[in-house]
Amino acid sequence: MLDLAFEEPVATRLSGVTGDWEMVIGLEVHAQVRSQAKLFSGGANDFGAEPNSNVALVDAAMPGMLPVINEYCVAQAVRTGLGLKAEINLRSVFDRKNYFYPDLPQGYQISQFKYPIVGEGEVLVNLEPGVARRVRIERIHLEQDAGKSIHDMDPESSFVDLNRTGVALMEIVSRPDIRGPEEAAEYVRKLRQIMRYLGTCDGEMQEGSLRADVNVSVCRPGDYEKFVETGDFGVLGTRCEIKNMNSMRFMQQAINYEARRQIDIIEDGGVIDQETRLFDPVKGETRTMRSKEEAHDYRYFPCPDLLPLEIEQGWIDDIAASLPELPDEKRVRFMRDYGVTEYDAAVLSAAQNDAVFFEQVAKGRDGKTSANWVVNELFGRLNKAGLTVEDSPVSAAQLGGVIDLIASNAISGKIAKELFEIVWSEGGDPAEIVEARGMKQVTDTGAIEAAVDEVMASSPEKVAQAKEKPALAGWFVGQVMKATGGKANPQAVQEIVKAKLGV
Repeated sequence: MLDLAFEEPVATRLSGVTGDWEMVIGLEVHAQVRSQAKLFSGGANDFGAEPNSNVALVDAAMPGMLPVINEYCVAQAVRTGLGLKAEINLRSVFDRKNYFYPDLPQGYQISQFKYPIVGEGEVLVNLEPGVARRVRIERIHLEQDAGKSIHDMDPESSFVDLNRTGVALMEIVSRPDIRGPEEAAEYVRKLRQIMRYLGTCDGEMQEGSLRADVNVSVCRPGDYEKFVETGDFGVLGTRCEIKNMNSMRFMQQAINYEARRQIDIIEDGGVIDQETRLFDPVKGETRTMRSKEEAHDYRYFPCPDLLPLEIEQGWIDDIAASLPELPDEKRVRFMRDYGVTEYDAAVLSAAQNDAVFFEQVAKGRDGKTSANWVVNELFGRLNKAGLTVEDSPVSAAQLGGVIDLIASNAISGKIAKELFEIVWSEGGDPAEIVEARGMKQVTDTGAIEAAVDEVMASSPEKVAQAKEKPALAGWFVGQVMKATGGKANPQAVQEIVKAKLGV
């Protein structure tokens, strides 16, 4: 049973001339389904291909071409819903969402409206150890992506690339439960993490496979609690939508700007117009894209080319049985089984491959020591080099070998860091390197005692001071370690120094 006890964070507050304000945020995250083919055609889902090279006849809206549902994409949506602890609807309906855009050849998008494939779920957004927000998911629906209009290749013309047309999208709609820009970014990170664990979306925001529309409104402190009690959206204030955010940093900037803009308008006696806006990262501000009055009438109706989608509970159960251990469960298990801190558990479970690497290192070894070496030494070095754990020059077996040498007192912690650098740069078996280069720790008490005597003989004034102030004994330990090149057993050095000083 998971122990996910946590304290909810305080909502972000902004000061205004007339008092404090709070943000209320909801997100619609568009996640491209990880699949080889598109949602309704056999066209390849391959990012980076030559423009208009992955376009099937259905994608290009050729006359007489009919869509055929991709069962794998449906399974991926179900997996995502199960990963978000959501209700899976056994019956869902595909609709036509009608609007004109140059990169939408059909003149409509096949989507889902009243009857989505996934119903209500939730995401636990971890902000810091012991602090998290439970964000409710309202729905997930499947739809086909549009193409891409390109406006910066020619000063007088725009171009259209239809490669993305028809790629399966999951639109994940949250409730307005998010209370600050940092929470919004962490919510998207958590969604991306879960979907990467599930293998349902690669989450590459710079490639456009994960993007978000952010709804922002402001209200007075206490109004959100009224909304939770009554369900009355009127107390939350008029919302504005910021379209197509594909950067966590820009998302936070956009939310902060938009909240402040709304507060200034209200406090000046104005009224917020419900509208769709775009964020300009150069100017750091949002601007009007279209107003509510100009918004499209999408004229949804059931797609006549597709029957209602009906799936069996047994099929869902089979998918559920194949789900991997997800980040929250893994984090709790790492804390329980390996005795690591909540922070280290979160770092180690951030990515699936990181977690696998850690468990390979920790197998049969002390969990806390293993976590310390993986998080601080290995991940620190990887980050500095701009590498991931898949590219690590140090394997799990090699890092485990370093830890084994420490545990057996063959090397000290200082020598271990030197050994790690050698393995990182040159490779090789840690035990063989220690043997070949004479890096073994000195455990012979006679040799250590001789080194202590030599240091004390050269510093009689320090000996007298240390006898008066026992805390100065650490100076002798440092000098002995320095004299032995860090090879002396630190515990043995400390014991001998204290005995010689009589402290």
